Amino acid sequence: MIYRNIIRPFFFLFGPESVHHFVVSFLRIIHKIPGIPQFLRYIYRTPLKSTEKTVFGIKFSNPVGLAAGFDKNAEYCNELASFGFSFIEVGTVTPLEQPGNPKPRSFRLTKDKALINRMGINNHGADKIAANLKKKHPGLIIGGNIGKNTITPNDNAIDDYEYCFKVLYEVVDYFVLNISCPNIGDIKRLQDADMIIETVNVLKRISAEKTVQKPILLKISPDLNFSQLDELVQIAFDTGIDGFVATNTTTLRNNLKTSREKIEAAGNGGMSGMPLRDRSTEIIKYLTKKSEGKLPVIGVGGIMNAEDAMEKINAGASLIQIYTGFIYEGPSIVRKINTAIAGKTG
Repeated sequence: MIYRNIIRPFFFLFGPESVHHFVVSFLRIIHKIPGIPQFLRYIYRTPLKSTEKTVFGIKFSNPVGLAAGFDKNAEYCNELASFGFSFIEVGTVTPLEQPGNPKPRSFRLTKDKALINRMGINNHGADKIAANLKKKHPGLIIGGNIGKNTITPNDNAIDDYEYCFKVLYEVVDYFVLNISCPNIGDIKRLQDADMIIETVNVLKRISAEKTVQKPILLKISPDLNFSQLDELVQIAFDTGIDGFVATNTTTLRNNLKTSREKIEAAGNGGMSGMPLRDRSTEIIKYLTKKSEGKLPVIGVGGIMNAEDAMEKINAGASLIQIYTGFIYEGPSIVRKINTAIAGKTG
């Protein structure tokens, strides 16, 4: 209540990217004060055995994670974990550092509880991010969301995925191949079957040579049709993909409350938040049914409260991630979701 009525209105007076940098910097500062990390964990964590879940061979203390994009460079994983997340996905990570698209590149649609971003996969590069991850708490599960640099031609994209895979292998617990980002040019071909198959086969060979094999997931677009989803499920079975993250942001602008003028002023980019909720759930349900429940799905898209989270889980999601809901509803959303899950399973 305090967050929604006081803190959020103040934050929303400023641009999304500026607020984001302020908040994460503030979190780092207060976590240096003795007792504050313990206090935050006491308030926000839900240490219940009934929320534990094993997926991809990994044991999660609860099913709620933070989606990729919030902590792109793995700079604040320890601080963000205080709010009850059992896992955090970093990235998207590219081999080389890149600044992303020109600012402004992030916009709020408050009437729709949505965000539009065209960040352009800005990040510090795989080597720096790997170094940051060596400082994370040992019990925190990390997903590595990897992609290609904007300047890399699609014909050489596999080299970028391979580089990130090798650099991050020892510091993440699972990988997500970002083949569906709407915010960089000429990426659609990365969703072609041949490109996916070749990339996954290369990464699987590398993983097979390691002592511990790391799960590899695909993050997919909500704008794919059912025929394309059928193809991805078949590819997953053929190549040994371990599951999906459903879904990425959407390029569509359907049935919004925000004025057409404001939407057009925001321009191109991927939209996240409440408008994505139903389509994301539909895709989760479809993938689960099509794969007969054999391919785990991390559900993400439009989770704004505990009811939305339970809807994703009931649709077949093994785990869920939040991003926009964390911004609009505040950190208490994680505890509320885990309490609802505990109530269902207890």
